[in-house]
Amino acid sequence: MASIPSINLASSTAPNWLQEAQESLIASASAGGMIGALQNAKNPGSLKSFLNKSLNNAMGFALISQGTLEASISLAGQMGAQALQKRIAERTEAAQEQSRPPKNWTPPQGLDSTIYFGDGSSLDTTRDILTLSDGTQIDTKTGNEYVDELSVIRMANGSYLDTQSNILHLADGTKIDTITHLVIA
Repeated sequence: MASIPSINLASSTAPNWLQEAQESLIASASAGGMIGALQNAKNPGSLKSFLNKSLNNAMGFALISQGTLEASISLAGQMGAQALQKRIAERTEAAQEQSRPPKNWTPPQGLDSTIYFGDGSSLDTTRDILTLSDGTQIDTKTGNEYVDELSVIRMANGSYLDTQSNILHLADGTKIDTITHLVIA
């Protein structure tokens, strides 16, 4: 008893529906797969037909395996990209969490602009000048006596005149009081 093969009609949305319909009719006319190969084994010269069908089947399985491999590689790539995005998001969130100040945190207030000591001296923390009780000012960065640059007249030989204290500082380190003309030790 002969069976009627099912005919897969082509869809009208395919790019070339006429060709698809013709291929479907040709495929339905001949029995395929292992059953078709075994049905052709009854006919004379069937060894050649069997081998051809087996080759076609092997190529079909290879095509299926190749498609499966490509799909699994694509899936692995997608999963890797998603894992990378997740790690980037987690690390970004952790970095932002660390950069936020604690909730009960009080920022440091720094030093007062002027600190007064018990011996009468004071420290100006904004200008870094220590003023001793006798009025002498010392630059805390260099340790040298502080001279306000606005009250200094510089001379070509390296000497300078401090107009605030009226003291002439010679290049060799000698100090002369310009009022009394006495050398200051």
